[in-house]
Amino acid sequence: MKPEIAQLQLRLQHHFNRPALLEQALTHRSFSSDHYERLEFLGDSVLSLAVSDFLYAKLQNLPEGDLSRVRANLVRQETLHQLAVDLGLSPLLKLGEGEMRSGGAKRPSILADALEAIIGAIYLDAGYPAAQALVQRLFDKLDVNPGMAAIGKDPKTELQEWLQARKMQLPDYKVVNTLGAAHQQTFDVACEIAQLDLVERGIGGSRRAAEQVAASAMLQTLHSKAPHGN
Repeated sequence: MKPEIAQLQLRLQHHFNRPALLEQALTHRSFSSDHYERLEFLGDSVLSLAVSDFLYAKLQNLPEGDLSRVRANLVRQETLHQLAVDLGLSPLLKLGEGEMRSGGAKRPSILADALEAIIGAIYLDAGYPAAQALVQRLFDKLDVNPGMAAIGKDPKTELQEWLQARKMQLPDYKVVNTLGAAHQQTFDVACEIAQLDLVERGIGGSRRAAEQVAASAMLQTLHSKAPHGN
């Protein structure tokens, strides 16, 4: 095992039984077909549950809506990017030459995705308790407080709350198209609300960013159709 990977395991406080999972979690699609995106998909869900566990215990008097807003602020790209930087992930990422030249190793979206992939890798390697313990350690370093609920909501969170308040199903996000070279991709995402027969599109430099753009477009459509934004 490379010394730098061994050092990362020390920072993560997790020794991998299957080191290949960690290697995959650090591999961008521009470098290899054996990249981190499936692990990122898994890690995103594990992260959401682990942060929910964390907040449920830490902010015991906060109502559900405020807990959702605090969680949204904790799992957003900016927060995950900073945690990834603190872990020293940037120099360990395996990127294609084009992505490396364009500064991909420091791109917030890539670092945030890699951190989610690592969480997914630990989940596969040792189960939920190990992944939850990592999330607990990471977020214990942050100043998590009820005031975070007052920070502006991102469009996906706002759209989710709008629909939940009306007892409607959550939107479905799908990648419609991926444009550009592997090291400089643009994602075209559709946000669909089947009950209302509405679809809006969003384009961004990452899947997450495109989803936010699509959610923002959907909110504009909903507010334009409902009197006084109701």
